[in-house]
Amino acid sequence: MKNLQTIIQRLAKENLAHKEHFIVDVKVSAEKGPSKVSILLDGDNGVTIDDCVNLSRAVGHILEEEELMESKYTLEVTSPGVDFPLSSLRQYRKNVGRKLRITLKEGKDLKGVLKEVDEQKILIDKEVKKGKKIMHEPLAVAFDEINKTIVQVSFK
Repeated sequence: MKNLQTIIQRLAKENLAHKEHFIVDVKVSAEKGPSKVSILLDGDNGVTIDDCVNLSRAVGHILEEEELMESKYTLEVTSPGVDFPLSSLRQYRKNVGRKLRITLKEGKDLKGVLKEVDEQKILIDKEVKKGKKIMHEPLAVAFDEINKTIVQVSFK
């Protein structure tokens, strides 16, 4: 199953329509019934439904033509939802300027606006409550300290 996942990930990368698109994750599962192939597609400027459909058609065509799947399967190409954690440097970079909720491996949660990203760490303007006021102070957080990062969506 792992080898098939690697093959599908390569196929997905080779069939990206735009160079600003990238693959976040590929999963192949076969618990009950037909296997399920899930491809998570993102882009530096987001992705559209058409982008997902086009990648699904391209990968699906190759899976069928080369008979890579041994049995029935479903193929799903989606973009990460608002509750999907950031998992790559590229995703962090595309979210500079947005508010994040970061859960550290030690269990502590931080909130702040993402200001900078480099290979080892991120820099945020961390929210600090001082009485009834919310202040901001710069804080560097190493990637190896982060358990999960979620972009906070504001509906104001």
